Amino acid sequence: MRKGPRPILLVAVISLIAGTTICGPDTCAQEAIPPVDYPRVNLSTGYRVDPTWPEGKSTYAWKAMAGIAVDDSGLVWTLNRGEMPVQVYSPEGKLVRQWGEGQFISPHQLSIGPRGDIWIADSKKHVVYKFAPSGELLLTIGVPNEPGEDDKHFKRPTDAVETPAGDVFISDGYRNNRVVHCDAKGRFVKTFGKLGVNPGQFSLPHSIALDSQGRLYVADRNNARVQVFDQDGKFLTEWRNRCVPWTVRITAKDEVYICGSSPSHWREGNLQVGIPPKDQLVMKFDTNGNLQHWWSFPFTQADTWKPGELSWVHGIAVDAKGNLYLGDVTGQRVQRFELVE
Repeated sequence: MRKGPRPILLVAVISLIAGTTICGPDTCAQEAIPPVDYPRVNLSTGYRVDPTWPEGKSTYAWKAMAGIAVDDSGLVWTLNRGEMPVQVYSPEGKLVRQWGEGQFISPHQLSIGPRGDIWIADSKKHVVYKFAPSGELLLTIGVPNEPGEDDKHFKRPTDAVETPAGDVFISDGYRNNRVVHCDAKGRFVKTFGKLGVNPGQFSLPHSIALDSQGRLYVADRNNARVQVFDQDGKFLTEWRNRCVPWTVRITAKDEVYICGSSPSHWREGNLQVGIPPKDQLVMKFDTNGNLQHWWSFPFTQADTWKPGELSWVHGIAVDAKGNLYLGDVTGQRVQRFELVE
């Protein structure tokens, strides 16, 4: 373990407002937010930032840090919007490999499939890519630079998750408000969801993940909820008003981690709820929606950021030891937070 000061991030009490608009601008509606009784977390359990991680950064500067994932060997995959988007680090923080220069317009999220392939959604190129870990392009789903809403096109997709059978589910989020199911060869199977506030409808499905039972978890961001579906698109349940979820990720132990911010009012003129976020949260649930832990991290919108502060957290990953990796789009960095027990 490295020596040196590491600010302790303490769990903080946050206040929730009385109501929120939980819909897209085309279907505006106001709902009251019931009081959320966040559980008291054992204060001996928390996180401390490691300001020395990573040790060997790339010579290519980070820009908005959109996605993070940890593979089965412990390598930390980072996705940023700079010149070299994909940068891979060892658990100790050494740069292992990098690729992706010139391949993307606005890479939005990165996930790792069950066979180790890398999935990247490019929201402004309107496609989802599948890569080998070496960076070899294996599959393109969608038509590059052609937005649409049919069985061959996306319109600003946000994330993708691959099943053990090889099927892929894509959150087609910023405009189409749906989930698209494709087979292992990228062929369209079906779609479900549309703009709205009812169960099974979406307003900015911003991220998607899969548990060990094959259930799909969708971060329905503007609706301040996570929705759960089976792979036929059948609505199973929803977790409402716990937070504005930006990204959802599920560990091999079926621990559901969500990063985002606390529920907030729709601001006139904005197309997204909670912009700018008023705080920075990480929450841990079980697959039944029981909130097990939550942590509030220092939030800043300053031009410079201290270790441990977050600024528009967008990417989240958890390693086998429970350590957190959090990436900011405004802070333009990834930080490692060590689990303290």
